[in-house]
Amino acid sequence: LAALVYLLASGLTWLLSYIMAGVAQRTVYGLRRDADAKLARLPLKYFDSHAHGDVLSRVTNDIDNIATTLQQGLSQFLTSTLTIVGVLAVMVWISPLLAAVALVTVPLSIVVTLLVARRSQRHFAAQWARTGVLNGQVEQVHTGHALVQVFGRRRKAIEEFSQTNQALYEASFRAQFLSGIIMPAMAFLGNVNYVVIAAVGGYRVATGSITLGDVQAFIQYSRQFTMPITQLAGQLNLLQSGLASAERVFEFLDSDEEAPDQARGQLREPQGEVALEHVSFRYEPEKPLITDFNLEVRPGQTIAIVGPTGAGKTTIVNLLMRFYEIDDGRICLDGVNTRDLRRDDVRRVFGMVLQDTWIFTGTIRDNIGYGKIGATTEEIVAAAQAAYVDPFVRTLPEGYDTVLTDDASNISAGQKQLLTIARAFLADPTVLILDEATSSVDTRTEVLIQHAMARLRQNRTSFVIAHRLSTIRNADSIVVMDQGRIVEQGSHPELLRRGGFYYTLYNSQFSEVLEERAS
Repeated sequence: LAALVYLLASGLTWLLSYIMAGVAQRTVYGLRRDADAKLARLPLKYFDSHAHGDVLSRVTNDIDNIATTLQQGLSQFLTSTLTIVGVLAVMVWISPLLAAVALVTVPLSIVVTLLVARRSQRHFAAQWARTGVLNGQVEQVHTGHALVQVFGRRRKAIEEFSQTNQALYEASFRAQFLSGIIMPAMAFLGNVNYVVIAAVGGYRVATGSITLGDVQAFIQYSRQFTMPITQLAGQLNLLQSGLASAERVFEFLDSDEEAPDQARGQLREPQGEVALEHVSFRYEPEKPLITDFNLEVRPGQTIAIVGPTGAGKTTIVNLLMRFYEIDDGRICLDGVNTRDLRRDDVRRVFGMVLQDTWIFTGTIRDNIGYGKIGATTEEIVAAAQAAYVDPFVRTLPEGYDTVLTDDASNISAGQKQLLTIARAFLADPTVLILDEATSSVDTRTEVLIQHAMARLRQNRTSFVIAHRLSTIRNADSIVVMDQGRIVEQGSHPELLRRGGFYYTLYNSQFSEVLEERAS
């Protein structure tokens, strides 16, 4: 019989662990799914204002910590609660008076726990916040590892890491130290409870109100009663750590999303006509960036946008793509207000090549094919040929099946730029946006790209944003921006004849080139 009871107890313990693991993992699975969906709905301004390492830490480390808390904490909570209820029922049955005496220390235990928790919770929150900062530093140094080496900043990087690591250590130590006070405090209260019960029980035995055997049994049950309370209190550090992570995760999940699409309009066959009418925009309420901006672009035109750093060139691209919403005015595609279109429909019209190349871990075929869902091998190769990618890919042992890492360290910077251009070619957009597209390639590659661009820009509206004015002399129109306004507009020869702001910019760059060649 005893063996059967032990076997049943073991089976129930396993069943409880199985159920709790399932509950915890399903909960965390849902959190990860919601977090991934949230990433797709967040506006660009969220990522512009949050460190990538911190976002990654919330989605991975914090959710993993919640899983640990649920899996260990739920099981302990259920077993301890059932033990407390069952033992308390037996204690009341033996002696209601002694049971009342045993319950006296429970409020004291709760008070001590709450006092400690109030002081330690902020340190747990700081611990996970600094974990996010630490991850951000590691990600930053790893991404720019070559620059750290080139500029001899290894010692500085180590010092910055040590400072953040020290701050994390201090927050973690304080959190664990304060929460560690609870266990000895609970043990002390349990011993006080034991002494009081023994004293009251002895008095009751002396008066004949209760038998000695009942008192002995009651003392044993009181030990079993205080043990799960102590165990629950001991789980406080785990619970607080989980709550701190949950706060960070739900803060992320509650972040403002992109405004819902109204989708009152529709683009059936985009032609590439773009109009910006009295557009105004600001990143910060008190600092206007774009003010009363007007621009009309006919289908097939190539428009170059130039200006000094901070003039608002890249911001115009973000507004065209609806990465940010304008404050006033309107932006139209083929006469349809982009606010009346779904964001996906707007962005499908555009092809984009950024100055910061983005290569993900996968083959060259996969990276180029990212520009079009379901692209065939023939389409990928055609795009690669148009972007002059095909010749260097053919020289690689694995060809288009060559695996690239996320930083694409096994190909050159110019080749990475060409891959992203090929990706845009494959998308076959109606409107092409080139943001410093040739700023990081060598002269020979730049010439090849310019020829390819001239061919691919036919029948496409194109926006070219570049500081290198020599690359946009053949644009149909050049828009010169300064402090969020159009200060000049016209063709390259026209702007030079006017002798204005563009003339000054062009001559300054041309003189720099001559000086470099002379030296």
